Amino acid sequence: MADPVLRIERVRKCFGAHVAVDDLDFQLAPGTICGFIGPNGSGKTTTLRMVLNIIRPDAGTIELLGSRARSTVLSKVGYLPEERGLYRKMRVADVLRFFADLKGVARPRAVIDEWLQRLDLTAWARRKVEALSKGMSQKVQFIAAVIGNPELLILDEPFSGLDPVNRDALRKIVVDLRSAGVTVIFSTHDMPVAEMMCDTICMIHRGKKVLDGSLAEIQGRFAEDTIRLRADGDIAFYRSLPGVNEVNAYGPYAELRLAASADPRRILRALADHGTVHQFEITHPSLHDIFVRIAGPVPDTGSDGQPSAARGVHDS
Repeated sequence: MADPVLRIERVRKCFGAHVAVDDLDFQLAPGTICGFIGPNGSGKTTTLRMVLNIIRPDAGTIELLGSRARSTVLSKVGYLPEERGLYRKMRVADVLRFFADLKGVARPRAVIDEWLQRLDLTAWARRKVEALSKGMSQKVQFIAAVIGNPELLILDEPFSGLDPVNRDALRKIVVDLRSAGVTVIFSTHDMPVAEMMCDTICMIHRGKKVLDGSLAEIQGRFAEDTIRLRADGDIAFYRSLPGVNEVNAYGPYAELRLAASADPRRILRALADHGTVHQFEITHPSLHDIFVRIAGPVPDTGSDGQPSAARGVHDS
């Protein structure tokens, strides 16, 4: 078995009395896409910043691309931060040339032209960044992250600000990069996208790892206590059904969480008596539902797990 691209062992990080990351253990297999999930304040961004050597752990070890001296291998890592940072007064091609030079890219002009064409930005190459839409700026930032042909690509909410067409285009590129051998850490709050794209899922909550494995492995830890359906009815009716504890509605679809004593056949009969049942499936909970079950309400902290007093000092 190949060595992990990333190995985190017993890592802990505190900001004052606040424990942002608490004895975290994690390994990332090469050539995979790992969904790194958790609610706001869970410690995701703090963890990524420690991996990237932006901040140092208080305890534990981090091995990146086979080296504990992470600064020596960071040139092989691409990073798309959640907080976007492009030089707004520079032209798009010049910004990308700057990032290409930082990564030591050979023939940078050809590489930049190829990526601009791939993401439909060629016509904007000589325009200043400040003239771009939010979605265009996001695509330029993505190019800056991948232009050095990284071995490990860390993406923090990469699809925010993109319309459905560009989201699909970027998703395809990420999957293509994985097929080419790039390992991807994909931090997101979009659970359907994580379900669709990721080989494995790691969830941290209040600084601790609470899930780690493939989606099938994670769902297998939960009972088949969910009915996924499309039928005539509304939330109020679904909630009145015998044995239904909770209802999550998603447009024409709904997920019903069942009590342990619920009889799905009785629920199906009640639905059929009420109207047409287009879909009725007894299944494990979705990743979205698992996320909500574990996370629940959390304190109002920053996206990196730091309380407001700590963010002002450490989040620059």
